[in-house]
Amino acid sequence: MINRIDKVRDILLIKGLDAILICKPENIRYISGFTGTTGYVIITKTDAQFITDFRYLEQAQKECVGFSIIEISNREALIDLIKNLHPSSLGVEEEFFTYGDATALQLNIKSTSLVKLRGALTKIRSIKEEGELKLIEKAARIGDKAFEHILNFIKPGISEIDISIELDFYMRKSGSSGASFDFIVASGTRSSLPHGVASKKIIEKGDFVTLDFGCIYDGYCSDMTRTVVVGKANDRQREIYSLVLKAQETALQAVKPGISGIELDSIARGIISSEGYGNYFGHGLGHGVGLEIHELPNINSRGDVRMESGMVITIEPGIYIPGFGGVRIED
Repeated sequence: MINRIDKVRDILLIKGLDAILICKPENIRYISGFTGTTGYVIITKTDAQFITDFRYLEQAQKECVGFSIIEISNREALIDLIKNLHPSSLGVEEEFFTYGDATALQLNIKSTSLVKLRGALTKIRSIKEEGELKLIEKAARIGDKAFEHILNFIKPGISEIDISIELDFYMRKSGSSGASFDFIVASGTRSSLPHGVASKKIIEKGDFVTLDFGCIYDGYCSDMTRTVVVGKANDRQREIYSLVLKAQETALQAVKPGISGIELDSIARGIISSEGYGNYFGHGLGHGVGLEIHELPNINSRGDVRMESGMVITIEPGIYIPGFGGVRIED
């Protein structure tokens, strides 16, 4: 993790900070290697400290290579620790740092100004190292096998919840530590719900069934969507599915270093709009995946970041027609 500490120190220099306080679990894991649930990281120009309570002390000593391990018992002790560093400026993750934390720090360390990091740590994480790519690939392969398995499970008479539970159970048996998000299993007219979390609805012959699922393997997420028909697809179902598949495959083929999320989104959206379904594709084309299921870069109309080697993204166009159903395909 030494190289990652150096990356954080680059942020210190760029932003002119004395120290950075890291509270977000995914950033803590990325920087320190800590897999527990309670801890903080403080990085200065000369030291890297991992702070936790008694429950995780031994674990941190094993996992957090290159860090000074410090035991604290409460937030007041953390504030005292920061005060002893005498930072005139402290970088914080404003999207995760709570109002209570900020208030407590400002009341007790009046000489320290809090500076927003503006997603700098998340940007570092968007470029995956070789080891990270292998873990994401493993998570994706578990998802692939789960889809093959669930095709033989889906049939009229079972519920969407039955499918969701079976997917989760199968992936856990295959090495996953858990689901990377609440699975979407939406059938029949419910498949027009982009985020139709599994319900008690019973699967019927002729239903579209949209499955959006993923798992976590050694901390890293996978995310995929498949849409199937129970029985034989009708002409309109085939039309919509074929159009979404064309948009998805065309956008996938366009992914390369240098292209932006805006451009990729426009490619897929243009194909769907050209056939008159533009109003039925109401979400972005994709997102980054890693320690979080949604992270940088953004693949949508605001995704101005240029793709770089090592980024992992999803491509997931869809068409959702209320009262009829919907299709999404995601890799």
